[in-house]
Amino acid sequence: MSDGMTKHNRTTSTRALTGRKLAGVGLAVTALMAPAVALAPPAAAQPAVANCGTSTGDTGTSAWTSHAELGKELQRLESQRSGVLDVTRIGTSNRGRDIWAARTGTGPKVVLVTSEIHGNEKTGTEAVLSLLRTATADTPAARRLRSQVTLVAVPKMNPDAAELDRRGNDRTWAEVVADFPQLAGARPSWNYYTRPQQGDDYSTRPGFDVNRDYHPDLNYVPRAADFPGSSAGPGWYINPESQAVRDLYKSLKAEFGAVDSYIDLHHQAPCYLDENGDALVTMSLSGKFVDVDKHQQYNRGYRLDYSKQLTLAAYDTLSGYGQSPFGSLTLYPQDIDLPGTGLGAFALNGSGTVLFEVRGQTQTWGARQRGQLVKTVEHGLTGIIEAVGSGAAHQIDPDRYDDIPETAR
Repeated sequence: MSDGMTKHNRTTSTRALTGRKLAGVGLAVTALMAPAVALAPPAAAQPAVANCGTSTGDTGTSAWTSHAELGKELQRLESQRSGVLDVTRIGTSNRGRDIWAARTGTGPKVVLVTSEIHGNEKTGTEAVLSLLRTATADTPAARRLRSQVTLVAVPKMNPDAAELDRRGNDRTWAEVVADFPQLAGARPSWNYYTRPQQGDDYSTRPGFDVNRDYHPDLNYVPRAADFPGSSAGPGWYINPESQAVRDLYKSLKAEFGAVDSYIDLHHQAPCYLDENGDALVTMSLSGKFVDVDKHQQYNRGYRLDYSKQLTLAAYDTLSGYGQSPFGSLTLYPQDIDLPGTGLGAFALNGSGTVLFEVRGQTQTWGARQRGQLVKTVEHGLTGIIEAVGSGAAHQIDPDRYDDIPETAR
């Protein structure tokens, strides 16, 4: 997700951590994850070589699950876990690649997870696959989880970008106008890439940052007057990838009455430090994405406190491992207002929302610490899902959110 946003400045000083943890969640998470967890010693946490610049290096392509491999693995899991896991094609990318949703559980609360909206941010997809294997297993913990929640995951939701190993999708403005003739003569949207970006040259193969293409009005139809727009305004649903997730969200909302929680999995720059400058950040978290006062016309039950509680569920779970390879956890910058992101749009529609930002996109970090980062994401996801299912999330003090250390940017 990271694209050079500024560090937030809170007026209150960071309070010392209270040490209060999420009651009941730690043991539940340990039980659910037990078959899959193998912790490495902290001494192995830092690789010998870290690229803290912006130039493209070894992206570790072979280490990541490709779109074709993802399809085969989802098909295999669905076949093995018949009656427990359902995999559905919810749309296709601009270049015709399938976008899948994997669903498990029969609980009344829906947790929606998406990964790889930016194609150079890959650990989320691996974490989702691992989570699906664990959550669909025939174990007491997994059966309990499935009775409490309905988990819906969209791994690799931007497959064209994933196959190109870049941030933006593979789509031209001319293709947008062909799909939406009313936009003829309008200026291209501000998030249209036609020049070098994060080591990739979009001049001959343009694309859009799909994570700025959402709109809190889920029935919005693009209008020429709304272009080119800006990062402080909503998006337009002009890309098939965002349309697919929007339509899934709408269908879940119609089925369940609400989508309880939405978690979006991202990466950020590889060498951010914590607020004291003492440790490299393994992952940043956030539950805030919009300034709701500026978007009251779209407010359909915004729940910032609940998003903070969910964020703390992930933070407490990971912190509960103590001296572990999961490393330093921080708060993502809070002075952002992004109604054009999926997190911002769905937050305004009443979902609790959480952002995960692990260190290093592929162009700067490759597949370094792949196992550690994947497990960090998976454990954090499990902490949230368990807290939603048990109801423990509502017992967390949201004021503790401000105790999460800041990121030095």
